[in-house]
Amino acid sequence: MKFLDVKTDFAFKKVFGSEGSKDILRSFLNSLVLFSEGEVIEDLIIVDPYQIPLIKGMKDTYVDVKAKLSSGTTVIIEMQILNVQGMEQRILYNAAKAYSTQLVQGESYHLLNPVIALTITDFVMFPEMTEFKSTFRLTEKNYLVEYNGDIELIFIELPKFNKSEDCLNDITDKWIYFIKNAGSLAYIPETLSVLPELSHAFTIANEAGLTLEEQEAQWKRKDFIMLQKGSIELAEKKGMEKGIEKGIEKGIEKGIEKGKTEVAWRLIAKGMAIEEAAEVAGVDVEALRN
Repeated sequence: MKFLDVKTDFAFKKVFGSEGSKDILRSFLNSLVLFSEGEVIEDLIIVDPYQIPLIKGMKDTYVDVKAKLSSGTTVIIEMQILNVQGMEQRILYNAAKAYSTQLVQGESYHLLNPVIALTITDFVMFPEMTEFKSTFRLTEKNYLVEYNGDIELIFIELPKFNKSEDCLNDITDKWIYFIKNAGSLAYIPETLSVLPELSHAFTIANEAGLTLEEQEAQWKRKDFIMLQKGSIELAEKKGMEKGIEKGIEKGIEKGIEKGKTEVAWRLIAKGMAIEEAAEVAGVDVEALRN
């Protein structure tokens, strides 16, 4: 067996955002315990991930999967493989846009429903935190009093999840393990197959069931991501080399200046006047005086 790499946006949308994926998405979202009150998602509708702007000039955006819960809450989900510039602003923008465009002219603000922006990253986003899941809300700076819980940002950082198949404790572990490792598995792990929704997810992710067009789309997406990663790595390497080169140049300059100053002080120690020693050594006379 060979499964899609669920970390690519094509495969992620196919598994979690396709027609017939409702049970999969509901199980995955419930596993993350999105609501502090212990509420569970009873039902949801997978909607068009294209966020149409209601205001002229507002930027069009796409998210990977968008769902409307029976409670009225909107959940927008994105799978991010590349840590590109402006990504944090994009996540916040999409959440704010999903919240602000709910109302049409004349409707009251109390009709606004909460928005949860769930972002899964294939890179470490918050190195200062050790947990793979983090949640952000608006709070008062000094007293940490919550202003409003209507907009919530949740992040899942896959590199921080290092559990093996034998150490999966609960349904959350199993879903994160699936997302992180599906593309490298040759079989369905027994611990994952017992959950019907996960078994269904593996069925959708099985490459044997893809059409030729879907296989080509997945290959093109993976190729694009590899090229982008290569470009980022090359830019980092060049930046590092340039930094090292500049550092060496600065070091040499500093060493030369220090050497000249030492020569001047030796001449002064032998009785030469400061002005004359500075001229002979090729250093600034005021610097020597100071």
